[in-house]
Amino acid sequence: MRIATTIFLTDETIAPVRLARELEQRGFAGLYLPEHTHIPVERTTPFPAGGDLPREYGRILDPFVALAQAAAVTDRLALATGVTLIAQHDPIDLAKRVATLDHLSGGRFTFGIGFGWNKEEAADHGVGWTTRRELGWDRLALMRALWAPEPTLYEGEFASVRPSEAHPKPANGAPRILVGGGAGPKLFARIAEQSDGWLPIGGRGLGQSIPVLRKAWESAGRPPEALHVVPYAVRPDPGKLAHYADLGVEEVVLQLPPGDETEVLRTLDEFARYV
Repeated sequence: MRIATTIFLTDETIAPVRLARELEQRGFAGLYLPEHTHIPVERTTPFPAGGDLPREYGRILDPFVALAQAAAVTDRLALATGVTLIAQHDPIDLAKRVATLDHLSGGRFTFGIGFGWNKEEAADHGVGWTTRRELGWDRLALMRALWAPEPTLYEGEFASVRPSEAHPKPANGAPRILVGGGAGPKLFARIAEQSDGWLPIGGRGLGQSIPVLRKAWESAGRPPEALHVVPYAVRPDPGKLAHYADLGVEEVVLQLPPGDETEVLRTLDEFARYV
């Protein structure tokens, strides 16, 4: 089982370059970085985990800039967003950033996408809350048109793009695309149609959810071995990881604390026993 990590990198934490080097030296498989462009102070949307919103949410580094630094100082470490809030981006610009990072890193990028929980943040981006998922899927389809080998027209519900020269291309045609979100038939049908797998936060209930996802996947005509289920932001213990392995999970993303070098490196040493 591949053991990757995620962390809220901020202006107060360990730096991306130091973290990436330490991860690769210890044999960790990858680094996933989350995204929030900003957190409006006047917010009525409750924090999904309950209680007060942790300080780090309003201080997150741009994941693409941080991952580019990580790519430049490593050779094997996989790089990923966990997750890009895809509805909050111009898809033409985002397609370029994704393709460039994947190209420059030699195909090491995984594009983790999601649809967000913060209504006020989305509203500042002009995103309608009830249509954000459809908007996000539409933007992903437009991005795929720009990654296509030949200039490709895309006309969607929310946006379109003319047949265009758009280089560089992702190293393998498209990056691996994983989708975050709660288990359900609508999400699983879309995952099977437009992505490479699921990024479930916390990893609870996978014994019940994975068979449902596999059924949707096979109904869409996708080969079973091509499905990726990657439990994300996991607090590890040997029993939990053994359970994931029994379910056929091949990669797990462990949650690191949003701390300084001393705290993060100490946690890496604790987690190294799982690598």
